[in-house]
Parts: sequence; C-alpha cells; structure tokens
Amino acid sequence: MSTFPWHRRHILSLAEFTPGEYESVLQTALSFQGVLSRRTKKVPTLQGQVVANLFFEPSTRTRSSFELAAKRLSADTLNFSPGSSSLTKGETILDTAKTYLAMGTDLMVVRHRGAGVPATIAQELDRLGAGVGVLNAGDGQHEHPSQALLDLLTICNSLNPEQPSIVDLRGKKVAVVGDILHSRVARSNLWSLTACGAEVHLAAPPTLLPKAFAEAFSLPLETSEGTVQRQVFIHWQVDSALKNADFVMALRLQKERMSDHLLPSLREYHQRFGITRDRLRHCSPNVKVLHPGPTNRGVEITSDLMDDPQVSLVSQQVASGVAVRMALLYLMGGAQQPADKKTPPSQKTDSSQKTPSSQKTDSSLR
Repeated sequence: MSTFPWHRRHILSLAEFTPGEYESVLQTALSFQGVLSRRTKKVPTLQGQVVANLFFEPSTRTRSSFELAAKRLSADTLNFSPGSSSLTKGETILDTAKTYLAMGTDLMVVRHRGAGVPATIAQELDRLGAGVGVLNAGDGQHEHPSQALLDLLTICNSLNPEQPSIVDLRGKKVAVVGDILHSRVARSNLWSLTACGAEVHLAAPPTLLPKAFAEAFSLPLETSEGTVQRQVFIHWQVDSALKNADFVMALRLQKERMSDHLLPSLREYHQRFGITRDRLRHCSPNVKVLHPGPTNRGVEITSDLMDDPQVSLVSQQVASGVAVRMALLYLMGGAQQPADKKTPPSQKTDSSQKTPSSQKTDSSLR
C-alpha cells in the first residue's frame, strides 16, 4: 500500500496528478481487486455515505461500474436519469445538484456532454461549503479521469502481474490511434501515461490530430517529488507510431461529435489507421492492445484482435473499472471526513483478505 497521503476533495482532471497520486490509486485499486476476488465482495468502508451518480449523458460501462463500486463499499446510491428528471421541466443542472445535496449526498459522480460541467458543480458546492466531493465521469471533449486510471491499472498489471507499479511504465512506448481530437479518454491518458514515464505516440489523420494538439501535454510537470518531463509525439501515418510499441490503444471514431466531414469514409479510415494483426508486426513482439469502448469492430480494430486473449486487454480493462472506481470513491470519501470519524477499512468481513489501509487526510484540503 502506498504511503502517499491523499488530499484531493474532487477529481476533475488528471493534468496535475503527481506520480505519487497515481501510485496511491494503483495500490488502493490492487487491494480492492483482492476484495472483489473473494466470495463476500463488500467492505463497510463507505457505510452511511451517499453516492449520487448524476449521468446527464448516456453511459453503460461507466455508470454501471460506478454504481457497483459504491455498493461494494457499502454506500447508499442515488441514480439520476435526465429523461425522467425535472430538467425536462426547466430545472437547471446546478439546481439538480443542490437537490441531491439536500438529500444528504456525500459524493457526486458527474457525466455530461458539455466540457466543464463537473467543475462548475464542484465550484458551486465549494461556495456553499458543502464538503461534497465531485468526480468527473466524463465531460465533453475535456477528460475522463477514471477511464485513464483503469487503463493505467490494466497496463501495470500486464507489465508486472506480481507487483504492479507505475515504475514499470518508465520507458515504455504506448501508441494511441484514432479520433484523438474528440477523445476525452485520450486527453486523460496523455496526462497519466506521460506523468508515469511512458513515451506516448499519437496517430490519426491530420483532421483528427491537429499539429498543435500535443503542445499542452508536452509541458513538464512540476511536483514536490521533482520535475517530470512528458514525452508526446505526433504521427499522421500509423506504421511509424506503432514501431516497437509495447501497447497500442485504439480509440473509437466519435461520429456524434464530428460536425464536419473529417473522414472520406470508414472503409478508408480502416485501411489507413485500423489496428490489424498485420500492422502489429511493427510493434514489440509482446505488444498488447487496448480499447476503452464502445468499439466499432472492423473500423478501429479487427474482431480477431479484440477477441484474442493473447493480445487483447479489453476484458481486463472492463474488469479493472470496478476496482479503480472503488479506490477513487474510497480515497475521496476518506478525504471528506475528519480522521476520528472515518470508518477504518480494516473492518472487513473476511479477516484473511487485505483491504486498503488508512490514508492520511486533512478534511480542510481539497
């Protein structure tokens, strides 16, 4: 278990996450993977707390994963559905958040098609002195922090199944291929992978990967642990990006967010940028493939690769989601409470299994 203290009230972006924080999330998630592998898959860590899932945008994997994660931590859950809510009667998003606050919500998981909505809710709750944590579950073309963190866990588990750590990522080459312009997953993964020492190569047609895209992600990260030099490279041809890659992440073409004709056809895209078994010959011999889903089979990646357990880590990504989201809710839930009122994670239902140890927190810190 990592010894790094946790001070974040909200998780809205990974831009300023330090290597120590990534290691804290990783090690906490690994402990919860142990919990999920036993018969009794619940711990009382967040018993008595309320987690509200405010999903203003449709989602299957993320919403179900957060709901299950909260229940595994023994939290009470409230699920919001915009189609049957007072939004249809003119209620604002902030009024909706305040309604859930009045119901006693301790943590809010927010997903919205507009960039910045989770941050706006967090700012309003802070203004009210609510002490409620907000977790960004995906906002527009901004970020999707929990997806990048579960990808991080999946990759580290693949590199070192016995003792996964972010140090295993140093010097590894990760190729990210697809609709990078519209991808919040790509943005969060750029922050996390580069902070952990990986070399990230982006590949897409110029219409989906502007030349200036990588500039912000190439700035050094200044932390109390030292300066982290980020390494990001752009390719407009896929084969050069794949050369000697240790991991390849294919991204979905987000046609619903494309306002212009950015691609001639899906067929041509697959011919030029689709991940196929033949293309993987450019990569490291032990290359692994990821996809955050949902997947357009035969467009971004071929079905034979998606379903090949020797190459694909897609099913492991889904499995990692619950453990990572348990870790985030646990860390944030602990950050909301004074130390003398926290429920010790050691109060577990199976004494033979380890659960995450207490984190040093300061409820006055965000």
